Amino acid sequence: MAYNVSEKLINAHLVSGEMKPGEEIGLKIDQTLTQDATGTMVMLELEAMNIDRAKTEVSAQYVDHNLIQVDSKNPDDHLFLESAAKRFGLYFSRPGNGVSHPVHMQRLARPGRTLLGSDSHTCANGCMGMLAIGAGGIDVAMAIAGEPFYVKMPKIWGVKLTGELPDWVSAKDIILEMLRRYDVKGGVGKIIEYYGPGLKHLSAMDRHVIANMGAELGATASVFPSDEEVKRYMKSQGREDEWQEITKDEGATYDLHDEINLSELVPYIAKPSSPGNVVPVEEVAGEKIYQSYIGSSANPGYRDFAVAAEIVKGKQVAEGVSFDINPSSRQILSDLVAEGHIASLLSAGARLHQAGCNGCIGMGQAPATGRNSLRTTPRNFPGRSGTREDSVFLCSPEVAAASALTGKITDPRTLDMEYPRITEPEKPTIDMPLLQEPLPYEEARRTKLHKGPNIASIPDMQPLPNEFEVPVLLKVGDNISTDEILAGGARVLPFRSNLPEISKFTFEILDEDYYNRAMNIRNIGHAIVGGFNYGQGSSREHAALAPRYLGLRVVITKDFARIHWQNLINFGVLPLTFVHPEDYDGIEQEETIYLNNIREQIQAGSTVTATLKKGNKTIELQHALSERQIHILLKGGLINWVKEKQQNEKGVSKYA
Repeated sequence: MAYNVSEKLINAHLVSGEMKPGEEIGLKIDQTLTQDATGTMVMLELEAMNIDRAKTEVSAQYVDHNLIQVDSKNPDDHLFLESAAKRFGLYFSRPGNGVSHPVHMQRLARPGRTLLGSDSHTCANGCMGMLAIGAGGIDVAMAIAGEPFYVKMPKIWGVKLTGELPDWVSAKDIILEMLRRYDVKGGVGKIIEYYGPGLKHLSAMDRHVIANMGAELGATASVFPSDEEVKRYMKSQGREDEWQEITKDEGATYDLHDEINLSELVPYIAKPSSPGNVVPVEEVAGEKIYQSYIGSSANPGYRDFAVAAEIVKGKQVAEGVSFDINPSSRQILSDLVAEGHIASLLSAGARLHQAGCNGCIGMGQAPATGRNSLRTTPRNFPGRSGTREDSVFLCSPEVAAASALTGKITDPRTLDMEYPRITEPEKPTIDMPLLQEPLPYEEARRTKLHKGPNIASIPDMQPLPNEFEVPVLLKVGDNISTDEILAGGARVLPFRSNLPEISKFTFEILDEDYYNRAMNIRNIGHAIVGGFNYGQGSSREHAALAPRYLGLRVVITKDFARIHWQNLINFGVLPLTFVHPEDYDGIEQEETIYLNNIREQIQAGSTVTATLKKGNKTIELQHALSERQIHILLKGGLINWVKEKQQNEKGVSKYA
């Protein structure tokens, strides 16, 4: 049988199920990635599950999000993460080493492997011929423990690339074109596989840019072949011996098809406040800007910074513009310094920040209220920048640099200069000191976890009751992101290891009184009603865990984003969708929903009947749970499920 690259990767790691779209499959996971905003909870989950040592080929814990140390919370948690990495046998990337995704690509990613990460942009490493998937932290903890990762078999969407990018158009414009065509739901339930003659013009890091923002399309993963370009990249990193060729078989087919002629693309920009709100830059050219920001995992490569440096070299950024440079890795920063590009940026008036996620996740570099910010980051959800009423545009480094010079949104093709041709260093810096290797087993066993005062254990989760009558505490619309459910940023993220404290920020962007109302009826519980694509964006499981801590028992929507849907199940929250979407309109906030015999209903079939007490109406709901997920939900979540499995006399569950 002729396989495409995605099918080859899945087939090589399939431990249960069949490769039929929509069927639940179990995948063996070779590598895992955790970062500090989600990793603290993962390490606490490993401790709760009594895990002795990581059973993966490679697992790495990065510190890249919570770098601002305004008090002891973040540095205390860094010490905890370092001790946990040593204890459980993980690589540990220290603060300042860079963003997890490009660092993993440089040092640890390998073609043919599966990678599961507690960061939604883990999919970026699909550029290396890997099956790289973002997931909730507890799913990653399970993978570290040697358990399969379960996901519904996606459709494989082949996107053929032809032609060659014109001057002033780069890889960011390719993924923005995908978002222009298909918006933020276009990739749901799909793996996007890029192929075709246009690939030969895209570097491995260009492919990283495209794969990274597959998350913004809602895709399960984005996959590129492992070809001569990946081999060249790995050779430059001193890792050629780890390369293997993985390309699609002759005659391989796809479930869905599309084609992009790179020669026809223009510079694009995503307007506030959605990555899918894409238009050509020329349509909004002339709007005044306050900030121009280059960096993040969405444009992490050497050329992304170097091309900006060449554009502004010998010039000055416009008065009143904050030109922010966020290096993506210590290694790339060293190369930029050596080649003089950092000097060019600083001389032009740029502000240089440490290597890390920084402003992308709202940790510094927040824009002024009511002012436009241009960013090469992957997301511009409301408030994500750290400014509650922000106005963030997403664009390429070329657009960001050109606009920094003029002080207004600028189509870089209008600059009076030739397009800079960037050549990457033949021998890039190989910088390892801040990436610590796992300890030998016996030394690791003697390592004690360092728990600062901000570490709080995960509370017990009760099993799913057979009936409950709960008020609709909040009703929201379409495309609600995890940033809106539980924000990131310097105010919130330091409490990521303290559930009672971080829950105080739940839904504050949408409803400042949600926390107080939820706490008042926490023992009773409550429901949330939402529209389409509920829970899009980040993989942060706190967006499910914090509402659950506040008493959330059921979420009813028109449909869910994949990772958040799974996170709700993992923490014992029942996710249901409307059989008749128009029933959404008939539910008001503060309506009371009654669910009876719920345990029996979800086991008997996919349809669930609910009663609206105030409206005196019965509505039909449905679930998409597998037998394994139903069992997890009945137990009250994945932690309880694991504990039951461990208590099993044979140590084996029929759902393993």
